[in-house]
Amino acid sequence: MSLRFRGWKAIQYIFFEMLPSFLMGVLIFVLIILMFQVLRLTEFALVHGVALQTILEIIMYICISMLPVLFPMSLLFAVILTYGRLSQDSEIVAFRASGLSMKTLVIPAIILALIVAVISAQTSFELAPWGNRQFEVLYSQLANTKAAANIKAGTFSEGFFDKVIYANEVDSENGLLKDIFIYDEKNPESPLTIIAKSGMIVPDSEFPGHSVMLRLNQGDIHRNSETHTKIRFESYDIHLIDPIKLEIREKSPQSLTLKDLTLNLASNPDPVQKRTLETELSKRWAISILCLVFAPHRGRLGDRNQPTKSKSWRPYCVNRGHSYLLDFIYSL
Repeated sequence: MSLRFRGWKAIQYIFFEMLPSFLMGVLIFVLIILMFQVLRLTEFALVHGVALQTILEIIMYICISMLPVLFPMSLLFAVILTYGRLSQDSEIVAFRASGLSMKTLVIPAIILALIVAVISAQTSFELAPWGNRQFEVLYSQLANTKAAANIKAGTFSEGFFDKVIYANEVDSENGLLKDIFIYDEKNPESPLTIIAKSGMIVPDSEFPGHSVMLRLNQGDIHRNSETHTKIRFESYDIHLIDPIKLEIREKSPQSLTLKDLTLNLASNPDPVQKRTLETELSKRWAISILCLVFAPHRGRLGDRNQPTKSKSWRPYCVNRGHSYLLDFIYSL
C-alpha cells in the first residue's frame, strides 16, 4: 500500500471522525444558550400568555443569531475531542509508525476549518443579522405586554404613556379589574380622571405586543381645565400600549448585514458610530478567520504523546503559552 494512499485514507478517517463531534458540539452549545434563556421564555409563556408557536419562533431566532459564534466553538470542540481521542488510543502513534507525518494528520482539521470558516462568514454577514433583527422585533413586541401584566391590586401602577392606574381587585389570569381609578396627564393642561366599576385587559392575540387595550365598564370621565367636565359612559376603551411601527424601527449594529455595514461606513457617520460599525465588522471577520487559526493549532496538540528528543521545558512552555494566548484572544 503506497504512502499516498495511506495518507488519503487517514485524512478521510479523521475527517469523518470529527464531523459527528462537530454536529454534537453545535447541539450542545445551542442547549447551553437556551438554558440561559429558560427563565425569560418561561415568563413569556406564564405571565404574558404567549403561544407555543411564538416561543418556538424566539428559540429559532436566538439560535440563528448565535450561529456565527457556535460554529467556531463547535469546530474547536470537535478538533480537541477527535485528536485527543486519537492520541489517547495511540492511533497517532500508529499513523506515525506507518510513515505519515503530523502535517498530513492535520489536513482533515484544516479542511473542516475551511468549510466552517466559509459557512460562519456567510451566516455572520447575512443569516445571523436577519435572525437577530427578527428576534429584536419580536422581543420588543412581547416586552410591551409586560406593562399590562404589572397592574397589581391596591397599587398605583405607572408606565402606561403618562397614565397612572389603580385597581382595587385584579384577576391576572382572566385580565379582569374592579374599582378602577385612572389618572391621565398626557395633556398636562387638561388632565383626565377616569373612574370605572370594572374593566378587562384585551391584548392583541394575533400580533402579541402590537397593542394592549383596557376596556372599562360603567364609569365617569372627569376633565379638569378652565371648567370641570364630567362624562358618563357604559363602555370606554383605553390603549395602554401604542401600536409598534416595525418599518421605522432602527436596526442595531448586530442586525446589519455586510451591505448595510458598508453603506453606513460610506455615509461618513459620527466618530462614535463609525467606531461601533468598524468594531462590528472586524469582529465578524475575526470570528471566521479564527477557525483557520485554531484547527491546525489544536490538531497538532494531538501529538503531545510523541517522544521528544529535547529534554528542555522551554518548547513545552512556549507551546502551552501560545495555546493559552490564542484561547484568551478568542474569548475576547
